[in-house]
Amino acid sequence: MKTGKVAIFTQPQAPMEFREYPIPAVGGDDILVRIRMANICGSDLHFWRGHGPKIASGIPQVLGHEMVGTIEAMGKNVTTDSLGQPLREGDRIAYSYFKPCQQCWTCLNGMPGCPDRYRDWLGVSSEQPPHFHGAYGEYYYMKRGHWIFKVPDALPDALVSPINCALSEVIYGLNQIGITLGDTVVIQGAGGLGLYATAVAKEMGAAQVIVLDRLPARLALAREFGADSCINVDEMPTEERVAYVMEHTGGIGADLVAEFVGSPRVLAEGIEMLRWGGRYLWIGNINLGFPTELDPGNIVRCSKAIRGVIVYEPWVIPRALDFLRRTQHKYPFRKIISHTFPFAQLNEAFAYADGGNAIRVGLEF
Repeated sequence: MKTGKVAIFTQPQAPMEFREYPIPAVGGDDILVRIRMANICGSDLHFWRGHGPKIASGIPQVLGHEMVGTIEAMGKNVTTDSLGQPLREGDRIAYSYFKPCQQCWTCLNGMPGCPDRYRDWLGVSSEQPPHFHGAYGEYYYMKRGHWIFKVPDALPDALVSPINCALSEVIYGLNQIGITLGDTVVIQGAGGLGLYATAVAKEMGAAQVIVLDRLPARLALAREFGADSCINVDEMPTEERVAYVMEHTGGIGADLVAEFVGSPRVLAEGIEMLRWGGRYLWIGNINLGFPTELDPGNIVRCSKAIRGVIVYEPWVIPRALDFLRRTQHKYPFRKIISHTFPFAQLNEAFAYADGGNAIRVGLEF
């Protein structure tokens, strides 16, 4: 019997163990993916640290969601991707790591963010067939309901693997909050999402992009992604950072601030940086139970808008693929995956990612 390996998470900050399970037969509407590359996203680190949606300890489960792979097997009813392009075994595909239930109020209103979107992943025991529920395994079993798209041959795995989370979140978030030609955009955080956001904002027409982070190497990379100016938050206090944004916008403030840090502490500062009528995009703060103090009067009296984004709509992945195809030689996307480890060294990879020096850590299979 053919088997495949997965990495098993049971409790926060404990080493993940490797187990083997039999390769399942594929249902008529499903796809078995052979993983080529998976990444350690910031949310994976949150889960591993015991934050995020508070995953119950003791359940053996497969984490990971950023990935790219090839079709190992496909059900008899699967013939095309979500754009109608023919699919065959061996095709490389990008796909959503979640799927809407189409039966809740969020789905019925045509909105992303279905509260049951992870029903086949988080909290599902690896002992439950088809076993391969997440990206940290040699295979990924994808049931009907995911969006699937063929990957252009010109795009390497290292560029494609972050598409179904980091890049798609950024593209959708900036689309929803809106960028007008000539806007000043402040990016809080120069990790993978912040770097993507810098390039996407410039491509959407931003005249000025100001990036904040505390790591000099990340700020230098933000310049390569199109940042007009960068601020090291360890070298400039909050009041001076706000004054810097005001000075570089003629005393008006930023049209848009986008938060990709994942720390509630930066939110009050972001609000201060906005102009009257400005817009604030929140993506990084996914953890529950970490409140912060804000001045609501600054939002209401100054007509500022806040939008939180957690997932995206089907149209985003094909546009993300096309964006990479068109701009892969304009921006250094290959530097997003700053470090790679073989899948067998998953625990070492998590320890390195937890140190905070990597942009994104990739796992090669």
